[in-house]
Amino acid sequence: MLKGNVTKDLEAILEKLLSVKGMRPGKNVDLREEEINFLITNTIPIISSQPMLLELESPINVCGDIHGQYYDLLRIFDHCGYPDDTNYLFLGDYVDRGKQSLETVCLLMAFKIKYPNKIYLLRGNHESSVTNRIYGFYDECINFKCFALKYYYIYIYIYLL
Repeated sequence: MLKGNVTKDLEAILEKLLSVKGMRPGKNVDLREEEINFLITNTIPIISSQPMLLELESPINVCGDIHGQYYDLLRIFDHCGYPDDTNYLFLGDYVDRGKQSLETVCLLMAFKIKYPNKIYLLRGNHESSVTNRIYGFYDECINFKCFALKYYYIYIYIYLL
């Protein structure tokens, strides 16, 4: 169970991440360094504590290859339900190719924190530094803000746990 300040901070981040719903695709979410650090800090212990072999029960929505298509991810949640009442298994490849990999990963981390037993995130082949350097996530992190390169390396670390 989340504590008061954590819940308040998480709700504010989720509100910001979901504020672009219904807007024309491409509008970026203005994430601050503190918000991304909050998500990372609170996601690592959850992912670390869960078993490597997941034994999940149906019904569950299985999704793969989001590839930074943030507005497609929002549409998936709009059509299939949000993690408060729907279970999800994401098969990886959250980043690269699309223009909004940071927002994509941040929304998934926020939902993982809020609903740790309703959303599961597997590692795909794009959750590796070699692939990210070729297909765009590395460049997106460098171009986003000065702190994002640190975020990039932490992201890779999370999926190597």
